[in-house]
Amino acid sequence: MSDGVSRDDLRAAVASGVLDEAQASKLMILSDQRQGYRANMIGDDEPFELFKGFAEIFVTVGLGLLMSGLIGLTAIFGEVALIPAFAMVISVALAFYFTKKRRMSLPSIALCIAFASTLALTVVAAIIGKYGDMTPLKTVIIGVIGMAGMLGYFRVFRLPFAMFALGVFGIITIIGAVDLMFPGSASTNAGLTDYFDLRRQPYLALGTLVFGVFAFVGALWFDLQDPHRVSRKSASAFWLHILAAPALVNTLVMSNYQAGGTVGTSLAIVVLALFTLLAIIIDRRSFLTAGLVYMGLLLASAINETGADWAPVLTMLLLGLFVTSLGAFWTQTRAWLLGLLPDFPGKHRLPPYEDGLAVSE
Repeated sequence: MSDGVSRDDLRAAVASGVLDEAQASKLMILSDQRQGYRANMIGDDEPFELFKGFAEIFVTVGLGLLMSGLIGLTAIFGEVALIPAFAMVISVALAFYFTKKRRMSLPSIALCIAFASTLALTVVAAIIGKYGDMTPLKTVIIGVIGMAGMLGYFRVFRLPFAMFALGVFGIITIIGAVDLMFPGSASTNAGLTDYFDLRRQPYLALGTLVFGVFAFVGALWFDLQDPHRVSRKSASAFWLHILAAPALVNTLVMSNYQAGGTVGTSLAIVVLALFTLLAIIIDRRSFLTAGLVYMGLLLASAINETGADWAPVLTMLLLGLFVTSLGAFWTQTRAWLLGLLPDFPGKHRLPPYEDGLAVSE
């Protein structure tokens, strides 16, 4: 939208309540249909807003002090479940003002974290008590109640970050469920990397893989409803992708990378290549970012075989060149790739690309 109302204006209008998400999306589609996708697409745009100004930082500091004081009472009066419950109610009351009325980004995220934390503390105090033991079943209960609470929070406040908190409770639920079905699997002394290895820790690794699939499906569901990324659906997808990418990439790549040998290394490279293509197709850089460490490890391994002293420097140079180049030509690369791919279900609901196919569909 080169003339008149811009995409940033529409996002601001949605955030301030002047337009709802459906109206903004329809207005964006109408403008694109009239002027053409190619002329109006901001190809490198993946909207993300943490805060709008220093006023939000100032308010967040105050909220942090307030909620920390309330939660701190829990440490003093740990046997009183009403303390975290009271703090949870306060966080919800404040959210009605700062989230629903003021539409402040950073304070809303802080209040969401406060709600999730105090909800977990309330449940812990209720079912465990001060001297109780944490069992796998209790872990599952905490996770399930937490997911239900965050789903309700999202429905009331429509805060995208609530999807991230919901996903964290989902991880807690999976850890508890795995330990419940396979005792000891979640409390092993294995290294951190082993938790993502399907050979060394098959139950937990499979759990993280299942979680990653569900988080990715949820993110894609939000994304396909908002291809122009002007509403909170896209922001909700962003937070789910942040969880899905590490879960999927770490599990699949780590399992192959730690297998070693030519086969394991080759499979790790193939998986990374597929995730890179997926990131470009759906226009989400989170999968590519999650795989950077493994790209560096694989590249360093290949360069180290030369025995050169400058192998680490060359690794950083090549990896930096790849990421910088892809970032600079992301739009052109995505347009070229989607232009090569045949039609598939949902292709026309992905973010527009410089090809013209999206217009005809």
